Amino acid sequence: MSTLLYLHGFNSSPQSMKAREMQEYLLQKRPDINFICPQLATTPAAAWAQISEICEALAVRNDGHFGVAGSSLGGFLATRVAEVYGVRAVVINPAVNPQVLLQDYLGEQLNPYTDERYLLTAQHMQELSELRVNEPNCMARLWLLQQQGDEVLDYREALEYYRFARVCIQKGGDHSFIGFNHYCAQIIRFLQL
Repeated sequence: MSTLLYLHGFNSSPQSMKAREMQEYLLQKRPDINFICPQLATTPAAAWAQISEICEALAVRNDGHFGVAGSSLGGFLATRVAEVYGVRAVVINPAVNPQVLLQDYLGEQLNPYTDERYLLTAQHMQELSELRVNEPNCMARLWLLQQQGDEVLDYREALEYYRFARVCIQKGGDHSFIGFNHYCAQIIRFLQL
């Protein structure tokens, strides 16, 4: 059985709209695909440890074919999964430099999905810097889904970073990626699941 690993974004959860839409699509159209969408730890190093553990387990299974999709900070992490594990990835309005973007969010945080409170610190920005794929070799296995109307991230940053990947850029939209459900089947095809 193939597996789709879906990675949610900053202060999000498996209950995010895109995660739920993808899970619903798989339940209805592709029940042969295992869907994993963990509640990621609030700190980057801990989240990466979780993701690595899942990927290691998937890689050693006899039928361990898997792909990854991620949105925003999840797209940043999905890029690292593609680089480290040699799998295909779809990144949706991804954060390219979260260690810079999240500087404005240092301090107390509240995840609106889980009600978890935590402190975002400069150490976490360092962890993000260490997780960034600075010279990616995985671009042939990546698909960027980007909307220009993203109010959180500058879409041009993603276009530059992912310029050697497959790219789908849309005018308008927003950070949630309006119309994501229309891409579920194409994402599964691209990931070869």
